[in-house]
Amino acid sequence: MSNLIDIVDWALVIIGEVLVSIGVFCSIVAAIGMLRFPNFFVRLHAATIGSIGGGFVPIIGAALIALGSDFLDYKWLFFGSLVITAFIVMLVSPAGSHALARATHRAKVAPVEPKVTDHLEEDKNKESEKT
Repeated sequence: MSNLIDIVDWALVIIGEVLVSIGVFCSIVAAIGMLRFPNFFVRLHAATIGSIGGGFVPIIGAALIALGSDFLDYKWLFFGSLVITAFIVMLVSPAGSHALARATHRAKVAPVEPKVTDHLEEDKNKESEKT
């Protein structure tokens, strides 16, 4: 029985390390995108990739590493707090980037060029026609 527990702990640590590595890759891709993308809205997309892929995924990986570690006295506390933190990041980050993009679009601070269609502008025109 102890051998099976050791294998499960080892597997949790390996899966956690893989998730942390994926998070590092997403953070690097997001940083390159922030430097290379042409306008604010596309750069905001890269920032969201960095916050979800580079934030949520490695936090879940760290939670699995904490769960699989024998030397931690309060491994369930670490695991629980990391999982709660990861889900808060997953909920708040897309909502924050959406609010930032919408406020920037409404204030006309950043140009939306080149664009094929602009649904926010269409919604604003429909609202002004109603009043």
